[in-house]
Amino acid sequence: MSQETIESISFRQLRLFESVGRLESVRGASEDCNLSQPAVTQSLSKLEQLVGVKLVERRASGSYLNANGDLFHRRVVRFLAQFERALTLFGVEGGEAGAKVVAARLLRSQVRALIAIVEQGSFPLAAQALGLSPATLQRAARDLESNLRKPLFYRTAAGTIPTPDGIELGRRLKLCLQEIDWGVRELAALQGETTAPIVVGAMPLGGSVLLASMLEDYMARAPNAQVVIRNESAVEMVKSLRAGDVDFVVGLLPREDADDLDTLPLAHTPYSIVARDGHPLAGRDDVAVSDLRGHDWLIGAPGSSRRACFDHLFQGGPPARAPIATSALAIIRPLLAASDRLTLMTSYELQHEGQGLTAIAHGPISPVPVIGVTTRANWLPTRLHADFIEMIRHHVESEITARPRVMELEPA
Repeated sequence: MSQETIESISFRQLRLFESVGRLESVRGASEDCNLSQPAVTQSLSKLEQLVGVKLVERRASGSYLNANGDLFHRRVVRFLAQFERALTLFGVEGGEAGAKVVAARLLRSQVRALIAIVEQGSFPLAAQALGLSPATLQRAARDLESNLRKPLFYRTAAGTIPTPDGIELGRRLKLCLQEIDWGVRELAALQGETTAPIVVGAMPLGGSVLLASMLEDYMARAPNAQVVIRNESAVEMVKSLRAGDVDFVVGLLPREDADDLDTLPLAHTPYSIVARDGHPLAGRDDVAVSDLRGHDWLIGAPGSSRRACFDHLFQGGPPARAPIATSALAIIRPLLAASDRLTLMTSYELQHEGQGLTAIAHGPISPVPVIGVTTRANWLPTRLHADFIEMIRHHVESEITARPRVMELEPA
């Protein structure tokens, strides 16, 4: 199903469908939404045409959701709740009650305009991305601002840009709309149609290594699935997750708890100091910190778990020289092989990518990171998402069973 078809589903159709499903009655929905019964029936029929399946069974006793309707209704309920929550947090007049009133008068075209402006950073670029004239986009933005009764934009020397509150509202509304996208895709998958890609964020090193080790098995089990893998630094990957640009992230879990993120711990993966085979420190029984300071290091970017462990290793004294910060394995490998540099790698990374590399004998390194899956809080995965994550969990557990000394299960 095309994205254009999905975007042609109106907010009014979704609200009416939610009401029919909740009240099990077209008549009840017409009274609930202050519309005529023929208008509700027509809207429902149009929605079913757009999603390509029947959603409601009409009987003499009422109108009831079928299996497809139950699946899609769950997504629509989540969409509406998140939509109203986003407006409440934005600060519309009247709090939660006011958010319901405001939500009922917003159009999809207005919300789409705000999301595009936030993502593109300017009105001209947003108009180009949406294929609209600048005048049409400006009108939609003005109408949205008028409906919200709060400023969304301000003028600068470089042009009109969204306010910080407007940017946050756009981010939240984008996540709301994903519920509808996923709901329609789930319906399409049940009909045997090609599914939308699973967009996975791979944390540097650990996340990429884990995905590479299990993707072949996954594609064998789900040959029609499409997987898009995005690689960025740990900090940028979490930003992409919060923005809805990736569905979930695989790799080392964030070191600090966040209210808007949930984590699924899979295994402890302690760090080792790693160098090339034949390194001057290799084979020694106990390497002191003073020995480690005598070599250049490859370290992670600021904010990463790898960087935090490097800083902790040399706390209380001068740090080692670390002129290069990277988490790209394609860069780390040749730099280690051609020099006496050192780096930190988790037990999982060393297990899978350690050919030609060796661990240097040094005491335990803390903090000990945990490999796992990070999602947005209150995220509802599709069946394909859930199957993919379950296969990651099973893959890690199988490797722990096979190599119990390499990784340890996260305690319950």
